[in-house]
Parts: sequence; structure tokens; C-alpha cells
Amino acid sequence: MKNAITAHAGAPDARATSKVKSYRLAGAASMAGTTIEWYDFFLYGTAAALIFNKIFFPALDPIIGVLAAFATYAVGFLGRPLGGIVFGHFGDRIGRKSMLLFTLMLMGIPTIIIGLIPTYQQIGYWAAVILVAMRFLQGMAVGGEWGGAVLMAVEHAPEGKKGFYGSLPQTGVGAGLVLASLAMAMVAKLPEEDMLSWGWRIPFLASVVLLGVGWLIRLKVPESPDFEKLKKDNVAVKVPLFKVLRDHPRETLTIIGARTAENAWFYMSVTFALAYAANQLQIPRADVLGAITAGAALSLVTMPLCGHISDRVGQKRLYFVGLLLLCAFVYPFFAMLGTRDPVLVWWAMVLAVGVVFPILYAPESLLFARQFPAEIRYSGISVSVQLAGVLGGGFAPMIATQLLAMGGGNPHYVIVYLIGMALIALVCTALMKRDPARHHAG
Repeated sequence: MKNAITAHAGAPDARATSKVKSYRLAGAASMAGTTIEWYDFFLYGTAAALIFNKIFFPALDPIIGVLAAFATYAVGFLGRPLGGIVFGHFGDRIGRKSMLLFTLMLMGIPTIIIGLIPTYQQIGYWAAVILVAMRFLQGMAVGGEWGGAVLMAVEHAPEGKKGFYGSLPQTGVGAGLVLASLAMAMVAKLPEEDMLSWGWRIPFLASVVLLGVGWLIRLKVPESPDFEKLKKDNVAVKVPLFKVLRDHPRETLTIIGARTAENAWFYMSVTFALAYAANQLQIPRADVLGAITAGAALSLVTMPLCGHISDRVGQKRLYFVGLLLLCAFVYPFFAMLGTRDPVLVWWAMVLAVGVVFPILYAPESLLFARQFPAEIRYSGISVSVQLAGVLGGGFAPMIATQLLAMGGGNPHYVIVYLIGMALIALVCTALMKRDPARHHAG
């Protein structure tokens, strides 16, 4: 009898231990998976800024070649909304976990193929056609990945820690950027001819190792408890996207408006600023890549820290702070780059990527997830966030390049562009109808 009582008393502790292990594993797996996928995605962005214009568009004027390379980069953002729609639909219908495994493969395989594409000199513009197709598939993968990774982390986590665990897949972005920047910095040390002929391919082909690691990690994570509850209660929406657009237009539009500024700021910092500093200001590309890598490394600490802070002050309030900081830092950022002083350039990049960006990005997971009910949440956040990605990140480098040309090389039009988006984001954040700090995710 005593043993039976003891066993009975111990059962809740075992279940509690299992639950703790589950949400910690989900957080770690979300971070590992996003690290791998963003490594692949950022690798392309860095190569587009420094290499692809020379090997895929050598027949074009140098400036037009850079624009063409950025155009192939933007194609990935055009694939994101489609990925958000497709994977959001099935993520709400059949589960979060299976979609994350699929998106991992959809990102990894095209990355490896990019590393094998012949150059323009070998097959002409067919090289660019293959490049664009692979980039589009990468975009679809990222479009489906973010929503699933965020929901697995947030829906597994207990109340009071959801902001922190929701920031872990966001932390994977910095980790992926560190790996991609380090990989490209290593091949950038090669002689120009070697780097352009074979060196740039190595980081892309190395993705096969990361792909295998990510697959094994994600297999171990149980399905989201929120989705399991929906299955148990037999709650399902036939076409989640229709319900999102019909019943939640305000949430969708405010997320798009709020997120566009953050996305533009990030990609302006790590993609446009890289090309601007290396081409316009003649700052050694290795120095700029090193500064970006340092900022991304700092974000590995500041991102989860901001997630923890958001659990204390509220995600919406922290997001407001980030937008105000963005407005205040845009001019100093470009002014510091313009000095060409190695120390100031380093600090500009580190503060942009390692401080301003995490304050904005860390609270987004929970802030946006709580705008939708569980049965349409994957579709709701994926479509909203990925449409914002097209507006804020996909076209930002090209728009900024044109604005820079209009200003005769002076970035003042670029500064106005970024501040304008931040002001729109402040209004949209204020219009979010629920205070995420006072509502449960489920």
C-alpha cells in the first residue's frame, strides 16, 4: 500500500519533469533548426553582395550587376509568403513538427545545388535561371520555417517564460549569421581568382553537414501541446488562411506594418550596408564582415536577454522601445560608416546587429503569436510576417541602392526611408488590439 501511495505521489513529479524537458528541448531544437536555415539564407545574401554579380552577371555594368544580384536575393523574399501560406495551412491542419522537418530539407537541398551551379562563362544566363529557382525554394522554406519554429517554442513553454523561449528561435538568426559570415570571411582570404572560381562554393556545400544535424535534433521534439489539444477537442479549420483574412484583418495588417521596419533595418544592416561600405566607401570587405559577425555574436546574448526582459515588461512595450531606438540610431549608423574609421565602422555594425535588432526581434515571437487563436495561428503569423518580409527585407537593399544613387552617394534618402517605416511601425504596434503581456498564448 505504501509503495502504491509513493508511486502515485511520484507520478505528477515525473510528468512535471517530462514537461520541463519537453519545453527546453523544443526551445533548443527551434534555435538549432533556425540556425541551420538562416545560415543557408544569409550565405546567399553575403554572396549576392560580394560575388554573384561577378560570376553570374559579368556582362553587365558593375552597378547594374549588383542590382541584378540583389534582385535574385529579393526572389527569396517573394517565395516567403507562398511558403507561409502552404506550410501555415498544413501546420494548422496536420501539425507543427512535420512542417519543420519538411522546411529544413527545402532549405538545405537548394543551398547545396547553388554550390554546384556552373558560372555564366560556362552556361550563360541559364546559371542565373537556376540560381533564381533555388533562391525561390529557399524563400519558401524560410516562409514556412519561422512560424513553426516560433510556435513550437512558445506553445511548449510555460506562462512567464514564453517570451524567453520565443526568443530562442530568434537567437538562431544571429547564430546562422555568425556561421555564414565566418564561412564567407574564410574564403574571402583566398586570392580573388580562387575565391570566384571555387572558394565561394565551399560554404554552400558544407550545408549538407548542418542539414543532417538539424534533422536529427528536430526528430526528437514532441508535437506542440496547443496543437495536440486542438486534435483532442476535434477543433480544425478547413482553410485557415480564409479565416485569418476574414476574421482577423486588423491583426494581419498591424503585424505587417509593425514588422516591416524591423525587417528592413536588419537587412539594410547586414546586406545593403555591406555592399555600401565595400563598394561605395571602399572599406575592406573582410573588416565589414568581421564587424557584422561580432554584432551577430553579441546577439546570441542580447536576444535571449531581451526575451527575458519582455516577460517582465511586456512584448509590446519592449517593441516600442526598439522602434524608438531605431529612429534615433539610423543617422549615427550611417555617419559612423561614413568616417571610414575602422573602430567606428565596427561599433556601427555591432550596435545595429547586436543591440538595436534584438530589442525589436526578440519580443516578436510572442507578440505576434498572441494575436491569433491556436487553430489558425501558424497561418496567421506566417502570412503576416512573410508579407512584411517582402516589403521590408526583400526590396530594401534595391530601394536603398536606388536612393543612394539619387543622393549622389549620400545616404540621407536612405535614412529618411528607414525612419518613415519605423514611424509607421509605431502606429501599427499601438493599434494591436490586445496587450500580449496580459493574455495567454492559447
